[in-house]
Amino acid sequence: MLQALIIDDEANCSETLHLKLSKYCPSVTVIETINSALEAEAAIRRHKPDIVFLDIEMPHLNGFDVLNQSKDIHFEVVFTTAFDHYALKAIKHSALDYLLKPIDNEELITVVKRAEEKAKLTQGGSSRVEALLAQLSSERKVTKLSVPSMDGIEYFEFDAIIRIEAERNYSVLHLTGGKTVTSSRSLKIYEEMLVSAPMFFRVHSAHLVNLKFVKTYIRGEGGMLVMDDESRVEVSRQKKKELLKILG
Repeated sequence: MLQALIIDDEANCSETLHLKLSKYCPSVTVIETINSALEAEAAIRRHKPDIVFLDIEMPHLNGFDVLNQSKDIHFEVVFTTAFDHYALKAIKHSALDYLLKPIDNEELITVVKRAEEKAKLTQGGSSRVEALLAQLSSERKVTKLSVPSMDGIEYFEFDAIIRIEAERNYSVLHLTGGKTVTSSRSLKIYEEMLVSAPMFFRVHSAHLVNLKFVKTYIRGEGGMLVMDDESRVEVSRQKKKELLKILG
């Protein structure tokens, strides 16, 4: 049996996860649900759980701050999140698990089985968590995108970029206020440059969008996004499921 803690500032989310674990994962016993990140570290010390389901975005402290406070990470960690595209890449890189909200039953079962196997082989996720925290702390927080121009380099705040569209070997940046800028960089290069910006998501081979500006999703084979500037962006079938999970 795995002794589990659920740490999530949203009571409805922690209650839902508790119910799902009870129904679909009989090998997991939830010791306690914590709805304040400030109480998380003490609860971990008190209970010494085998597995912690940890929300990433919480007031006062985020999930990574909670782990930084923990002196002895002897437990498996499963992050739960509604939206943090960059953090998910870092989590994957560190061989840790995560669940996107709303949590899918089959994905929950798979993650718990994987945690059971890891628990048999190791003494918790200490080295993997340390690798994740080191990676996150080493990243610089950039809030502007550089765009080469004829006269030099222009810099645009992420929040000014609605979407970036591929146009042959070039890219067109669609900005707030109706402005567009053509860049000689490819869309793939911009996708790589924006890996640390969780609000950007590539929904199609020709479209990278700022999810903050999504107004409507229209159902379809892949679907269509209507942005705040009323532009319409096609969503590929391959990206549809991941996109809808992130958008919730």
